[in-house]
Amino acid sequence: MKLKKGVYIIPNLFTTGNFFCGFYAIISVFNQQFYHAAVAIIIAIIFDGLDGKIARLTHSSSDFGLEYDSLSDLISFGLAPGLLVYSWVLQPFGRIGWLAAFLFVICGALRLARYNVQDTSDVRNLDFTGLPIPAAAGVIASTVIMAKDLLFVEKIEPFILVMTVYILAFLMVSNIRYRSFKRLYLRKKKPFNILVFAILFIYIIATIPELMLFVITVIYALSGPVERLLFHKKIKPEEAEDLTRMTRIDESHK
Repeated sequence: MKLKKGVYIIPNLFTTGNFFCGFYAIISVFNQQFYHAAVAIIIAIIFDGLDGKIARLTHSSSDFGLEYDSLSDLISFGLAPGLLVYSWVLQPFGRIGWLAAFLFVICGALRLARYNVQDTSDVRNLDFTGLPIPAAAGVIASTVIMAKDLLFVEKIEPFILVMTVYILAFLMVSNIRYRSFKRLYLRKKKPFNILVFAILFIYIIATIPELMLFVITVIYALSGPVERLLFHKKIKPEEAEDLTRMTRIDESHK
């Protein structure tokens, strides 16, 4: 098959940006620049979200892209946040601390491996099984950012942060279902109130970005267990076809 280099290069450049941010975050951790590391992880999340969107626009897909993306995700959302949270708050806890960091990394790797072999042709698999690794990394990174900007870390019991890392690791390898943001791209008309809410939401984020980033990541991390306990909402048949098509493209997105 003849590759269209102009098509396949573009999404892989975004994946490379993701990879670079993860590498920069690790270097920042070594230099005790925890805030810079956290910001780099957040930027990596943005790159990771964009590469799939670019691939959808350019109709590009390959097994190489899937593998490259997984390697980048493991560095940016597994190793980098694991080292960050260990150096930032877990180190004084000794064995409990480094085991928590290691568990976060290995559960992230298992989460990625399971995602790569998951059968997305099944409607039940259109959403995520287990907390996505970028979301778990986002909780850690947003916590570090809020701690610096809002100076709240002294008010939190450090052991709570340790338990948070263990909980995030468990959620990544759990069977709890998380909603995919692909639902936002379904081509359907939405009520006018949705537009008003979106504008208000963007305004609040722009006003207090550090706090809102933390709130958004935590709410998403909790959404899976809460929905499992309370709602058990099913996917509508008319949504399934669109979601299946988008998921297949995103999984092999370069």
